[in-house]
Amino acid sequence: MSRFVRRIPDGDDHERLICADCGHVSYENPKVVVGSIVAEGETVLLCRRAIEPRHGFWTIPVGYMEMGETVEEGARREAWEEARARIALDGVLAVYSIARLGQVQVIFRARFAEPGFEPGPESLEVRRFTWDEIPWDEIAFPSVRWALKAWREGSAGGVALNPAEDPRGVRPLPGGSA
Repeated sequence: MSRFVRRIPDGDDHERLICADCGHVSYENPKVVVGSIVAEGETVLLCRRAIEPRHGFWTIPVGYMEMGETVEEGARREAWEEARARIALDGVLAVYSIARLGQVQVIFRARFAEPGFEPGPESLEVRRFTWDEIPWDEIAFPSVRWALKAWREGSAGGVALNPAEDPRGVRPLPGGSA
């Protein structure tokens, strides 16, 4: 069995995992997360997580992309998996860098393509909230707060990025590991 060691390969400037036997470099790259703010009128769809991390906290329909799918397909799949919602995408709302977790998040503006939603296997509960009803103290991840704010503000017609106070996505929510 091959044994990997961490070192800087010749001609590189980053430490990498390298096979000590054959010299193969195993590149570690960020994971792509896709999701959407699904809005209907003045409400947004949120899902109470049935899985870790942050079991029991609220999020938007969001998760890791699968191999072989586009970001759009991934966002629609996540809405189905988490909320049994069929959605139509209306463009990119935000792109967030979460450096501490090695993630790039692509969040879409979306609407219901068909009526109805219910908890999927990854959600305890799903429901629509007005802005004033959102359970802010129970939001799962900082980027969910950022995305909700971008939706509310309309992103000034462009794509929202990390907020100035956390440009690299390194600050977790207080009292949590997310």
